[in-house]
Amino acid sequence: MNITDLISLAVTVGKAEDGFCANTANVWQIIGYVMLVFRIAIPILLIIYGALDLGKAVIASKDDEIKKATKGLTMRAIAAVVIFLLPTIVTFIFGIVTGFSEAASEDYEICRSCITNPNGTACDGRAQALWGKEKDEG
Repeated sequence: MNITDLISLAVTVGKAEDGFCANTANVWQIIGYVMLVFRIAIPILLIIYGALDLGKAVIASKDDEIKKATKGLTMRAIAAVVIFLLPTIVTFIFGIVTGFSEAASEDYEICRSCITNPNGTACDGRAQALWGKEKDEG
């Protein structure tokens, strides 16, 4: 699939029977891998940096620095939880939206499964089952 094919697919995004998500499943799968790394790495880094700041403050034995570091750790922990749950929240919001045709809903499910579970066979299997297309060789 070259860039002109991708652009022509983007132009026909309104036509669910063309299978935009099925035709671009490999792109959504790459996005899913990137989101998986960010979803895990960013919260861990936030908590590690917060714990390091708190450790420095405790070693310095200054009450005002300990309060400040504790508040910073709390804010970083909240940010880590929000970042970790953000894909779930977005999926929930999109699940509430209704009024799409059955074909558009099925095509959306291919995109969703590729982004939320890039390791699974659901991404490739759903695209092939729905649209009857084999993956591109090159």
